[in-house]
Amino acid sequence: MAKRPNLIGFGSVAVDDLLFLPFFPEPDSKLQVEKHLRLGGGLAGTALVAAARLGAISAYFGVFGHNDLSDFTLDAFQAEGVQTHLCLREADAKPLHSTILVDQSSGRRTILFSVDGFRSPPEGEISAEVFDECQMIFIDTFSLAIIDHVCSLAKSLQIPILADIEDTTILDHLDALNKIDHLILNIQMARDVTGKKEPAEVLEALETPIRTASVITAGAEGCWYKELHKPVYYMPAYPVDAIDTTGCGDVFHGAYAAAILRTCNIPNAVKQASAAAAIKATRAGGRAGIPNLEQLEQFIAAHNHLTPVESV
Repeated sequence: MAKRPNLIGFGSVAVDDLLFLPFFPEPDSKLQVEKHLRLGGGLAGTALVAAARLGAISAYFGVFGHNDLSDFTLDAFQAEGVQTHLCLREADAKPLHSTILVDQSSGRRTILFSVDGFRSPPEGEISAEVFDECQMIFIDTFSLAIIDHVCSLAKSLQIPILADIEDTTILDHLDALNKIDHLILNIQMARDVTGKKEPAEVLEALETPIRTASVITAGAEGCWYKELHKPVYYMPAYPVDAIDTTGCGDVFHGAYAAAILRTCNIPNAVKQASAAAAIKATRAGGRAGIPNLEQLEQFIAAHNHLTPVESV
């Protein structure tokens, strides 16, 4: 019998169809596709896969239909060990779907996406029994319709919440935002939410009386974090030859969650998340480069001179 999940995620899962073209076509023209790849993605989807590869017992709670996009997503989760027993089936439901045109002459991409059919599970299906033995809940921007319910229930059960928010409409859900224990935002989103510019000011503004830690990420510029009642720290980015940064932020979230579930402290969790995101960037695709725990530990050991420093 499978172990009950210690990490349950709500939010976006996606199917990305990549069409590789010799160049972008002119209007009213025909062009042969040189290669087609179908890959899994999404904020929650990739974060849960990353956490599973790094030792978490991950589960996704969402809604799927009876169609090839849903079947592909469920099969991809199961291949990665992400549990799907909580998922609901509704006839016309779908994951997010993107068609990505890749111009191989320049490396540029054009993304055409659809949210048709994507939905969150009804609040009535999200009860305390769902979270038996759960030790962390992940939620993202695409779950704003249920974020108030999920955060309130998590707090009543004393389960910490990790969030990835990419939409300022979170400000319409301030009570839920203030319940989030681990808030990880990209730097532009964090500035938009707080109205502050400098990382230290942003993190001070994000702190609440119950928030364990706030983290802001800035890609190759590194990241900054602040634990409750502690100074702001800066973690430099790991130097790698980046091939594709798609999904790096999602991997950061998943690796951070897995580290916390292994009882790592916040500085170590941020360090592991930064390393996992860097490793992922060396491979094309949102999930292909996600490391396992042994690979992650070897990478960190090879770069042991990089460590968080107090931001001044």
